[in-house]
Amino acid sequence: MTDKTTAQTRRSFLKNTGAVGGAVACGLRPATLLAQARKQTLLKDGDLETAIKILNLFSEKSEIVNKLYRAIYAALQASPTTRFEAVSKDETVQALCQELNRNHLGGPMLGNLKEDGASVWVRTLNPANVVVQVTVNGETKSFGPVESSFDSDLTATVAVTGLPPGTTSLYQVFVDGKEIAAPDHAAIKTPKKNEACNIVFGTCQHRWGLGNEKMAGQIVRRKPLAFLNYGDIAVQDRRADFGMQRADYALRDFHPAWANIVSSIPVYTSWDDHDYADNDCWGLKGLETEAVKQGTRKIFAQSWNNPYDGFGDDGGGIFHHSRIGPCDVIMTDGRYFREAKGKHCFFGKEQMAWLKKTLLACQGQFIILAGGTMWFDYVSGGKDGLGRFDPEAKEEIFDFIEANQIPGVLLISGDRHGARGFKTERPSGFTFYEFEPASLGGRSGPPAKPKKAKKQQLFGIAGKYAFGEFTFDVSKPDPEVAFSLIGEKGEVIYELALTRSQLTPG
Repeated sequence: MTDKTTAQTRRSFLKNTGAVGGAVACGLRPATLLAQARKQTLLKDGDLETAIKILNLFSEKSEIVNKLYRAIYAALQASPTTRFEAVSKDETVQALCQELNRNHLGGPMLGNLKEDGASVWVRTLNPANVVVQVTVNGETKSFGPVESSFDSDLTATVAVTGLPPGTTSLYQVFVDGKEIAAPDHAAIKTPKKNEACNIVFGTCQHRWGLGNEKMAGQIVRRKPLAFLNYGDIAVQDRRADFGMQRADYALRDFHPAWANIVSSIPVYTSWDDHDYADNDCWGLKGLETEAVKQGTRKIFAQSWNNPYDGFGDDGGGIFHHSRIGPCDVIMTDGRYFREAKGKHCFFGKEQMAWLKKTLLACQGQFIILAGGTMWFDYVSGGKDGLGRFDPEAKEEIFDFIEANQIPGVLLISGDRHGARGFKTERPSGFTFYEFEPASLGGRSGPPAKPKKAKKQQLFGIAGKYAFGEFTFDVSKPDPEVAFSLIGEKGEVIYELALTRSQLTPG
């Protein structure tokens, strides 16, 4: 592929996504459009017209892009079990994609970062062979092919390996030999041992936050190793309607802002109530049958690029563990296994055992322990959180961390809109720190409760777009982590520096 051809292909990305003008991409949004976007506060309806409003919320898309999404939505709306196979076989979709010179429906999306590479996810228009090419030191290496099929819901994930540590390598994705459009900065950044690095994180982006170009630009400019997005992403209250779950994932992949992030930053995900089923749903609540629960899990697993998903198709769940630079990242699943009562009713017996085993096996300087809901009970009285459903399990987890002197644990959480941080002093005298930037969607949330909880609150905002960031410096004798809460304009709202020893019981 020549440099000229590659540049032309990358420039076609804006055409394919339909962003209007370089001014919008640079954040120079007309005042009327900005005012309109700020007024869009109730975008929860699941109908097509609401989806179109969300598609155009931060930047008006071209007529043909709007037509394409309408056609995809119509194909997936045909029945609650509709798959992307119906989209592929739709004549209108095919005609519009041909006009756009487009043979894929989503991606590229990075995930599963390793010391020497990462995985690249795409969703193709038709069953196809997917190849990723990376140029390192003047040599082009090819990875794949990996086949996308109707059984895989037209997704393919290609593992890229053998890249030098501490480098940034541009990549290209080919579907049946044709390069797909991608942002200019689409690249794989590999970590370097003991080098300072950062990881961004947050929850509750929902559907309406995915198109926020300002915030996406801030995230990309900070060049983090990874983006942890652990609940209420993309799918909104679809319950047992598999077709509409897929329509929401298709909408996600129409946003240039989203593509700008995930084409260069590996994303790690888990779910919470809204992308699981509906508000405060768990287990069979909102999904009704085991078959629906398993089907929802499979759609989630195929639509993301996680290293693995729970115990697989047979055992279920979507929890996972990864090593990212100097950190172990553990993402838990508080929805799939939850039951109304009984021991370990929140995470389930098997996931609790996995969590303990994983905590003991961690070898990074820090551990990021992610939960879709609150770890402690300071917001809404712990509504829908671990402490409300299974207070004994909550104590068991934190007693386990203290008893085993597990070092460097950072708690991150979500569910309650807004962004807050808390510190909790245990009877032993050890203090846990919890960071909850549930502000990727800019929604307002309830205040901390009860009043005494305000003494534990480090910060609190509502109604603002913001994301969390951990910056790690492991070169020091006592490694340090700095937390920052960053607004969509790049402003630092709150900062806190901690050492590994402060985060280690004993």
